[in-house]
Amino acid sequence: MALNIKPLSDRVLIEPIAAETKTASGIFIPDTAKEKPQKGTVVAVGNGTKEHTMTVKIGDSVLYGKYAGTELKLEGKDYLIMREDDILAII
Repeated sequence: MALNIKPLSDRVLIEPIAAETKTASGIFIPDTAKEKPQKGTVVAVGNGTKEHTMTVKIGDSVLYGKYAGTELKLEGKDYLIMREDDILAII
């Protein structure tokens, strides 16, 4: 089901990946100790501005700053909306 939301200007809507629940050695991480995810998938992109042409596109996997963006919940899922400048890299 497609989201009925279109970011404005140079903003991007990102669906964060789920935080790891287990370490590589098999130790389970409690919810209180989990790190905020810093990786996600772009699900919607604004049109950009005259001075800023958008680089990311829908479907890109991206890295972003730990405290970047604004959290929102749409249709029962968590998303982040942020400026494209807050995205550190496409992976």
